[in-house]
Amino acid sequence: MIGKELSINDFKAIYFLGIGGIGMSALARYFNQQGKIVGGYDKTPTPLTNELQAEGIQIHFEDLGPSIPKSFQNNDETLIVITPAIPSNLGERLHFIHSGFTILKRAEVLGIITRSSTALTVAGTHGKTTTSTLLAHILQSSGIGCTAFLGGISSNYESNYLTHPSSPYTVIEADEFDRSFLQLNPFASIVTSVDPDHLDIYGDTAHFEEGFMQFINQVDPKGFVVGQVDLGFTHANLLTYSVDKKADYSGSNLRFENGTFLFDLSTPDGIWKSIELGIPGIHNAENAIACIALSEQIGLTENQIRIALSSFKGVKRRFEYHVKTEQLVYIDDYAHHPTEIHALISSVRLLYPGKKITGIFQPHLFSRTRDFFDGFVQELSTLDNCILMPIYPAREEPISGVNSEALLSEITSSKKALLEPNQILEYLKNNTTEGRVILTIGAGDIDRIVQPIKQLLLG
Repeated sequence: MIGKELSINDFKAIYFLGIGGIGMSALARYFNQQGKIVGGYDKTPTPLTNELQAEGIQIHFEDLGPSIPKSFQNNDETLIVITPAIPSNLGERLHFIHSGFTILKRAEVLGIITRSSTALTVAGTHGKTTTSTLLAHILQSSGIGCTAFLGGISSNYESNYLTHPSSPYTVIEADEFDRSFLQLNPFASIVTSVDPDHLDIYGDTAHFEEGFMQFINQVDPKGFVVGQVDLGFTHANLLTYSVDKKADYSGSNLRFENGTFLFDLSTPDGIWKSIELGIPGIHNAENAIACIALSEQIGLTENQIRIALSSFKGVKRRFEYHVKTEQLVYIDDYAHHPTEIHALISSVRLLYPGKKITGIFQPHLFSRTRDFFDGFVQELSTLDNCILMPIYPAREEPISGVNSEALLSEITSSKKALLEPNQILEYLKNNTTEGRVILTIGAGDIDRIVQPIKQLLLG
């Protein structure tokens, strides 16, 4: 843990190793707006790094070792921010270590920033990005505003970083990976779910849940926790929420009417009828209920909240529509855990009863595939047509016997196939998609085939 005496104001320049990451790029935008000299390294250019460069941020894509740009060579004036995805043998990383630079993880930097604001965080295995983005949108829409560091690109604002000149609030996605969220001391937090994940970091379910308990204990005693009703956590000021279960904030009567997604809500102070949510889905309704609870607690009115909910456009790659016609629907989603896949497919069944669903899934991490193998088999088997891609390894080396072939052999969908990314388009050309819902699912690089699939389906 970094001491509180460290101040960002001590540094003129901020240099990011892994600047193209969704969380890192939000921080880069923040510091750039603060007038710092900002730059960094990433492995490959992307649309996001292109945007950062257009905003005046210096980025390169080759390991320069000690030959970093002059603006970042002074170790007293330059702060290095690093992501866990950066290899330990990267030349630039080794140079910064051996040359005495101050090096912090992204979460440590967020912890420092939020000490001077009222931090509202969203934690949980699932739903963090959509929930934190919706919460930020409610604050922005109401005029109260916030500074927000988001884990996805908001479709309302086309950015992963939001700001407001006078708001006291900072909205942060509190990431449990690598225990990063333990760097934060929020005034209030939503906790969406605690389904085990990242067992390569935590070891087992007990230690994973213990990490969340530590996080909840770091919430300000004068603040509050908004927790999904099934979690069973305790806090001096706890509000619970759910869909179709008894809770302080309980949603019911989820429905799709004339193209609009609606639900009713029981709150401690009364009933809200026919709440309109700009994006559909059972899980999105539950995320919205959590945001309603937090927003009410900090003083927003029912009317302010309703307006924001109805105008929310969602997050890129979270239940994101690319084709939506009577004949064909194509949705792209970041789901990469069995619970998330269940929520996605259940919501599609609710919205499109009777339609056949084709799901194209790219497993993310060998360890996650191994740890939740049976869960993946169970949820993917509910697809009418399941297309698997090879496992996206990210930071991992292969694990013997853990592969998409093994997963496919256990899946019981009536149609199934294992395809390389470059075979997907040809498969879709040769198989009927009319009258279907097509899903692309996963957290790896499956997003690279989204636009080609969209173009193919639109003809």
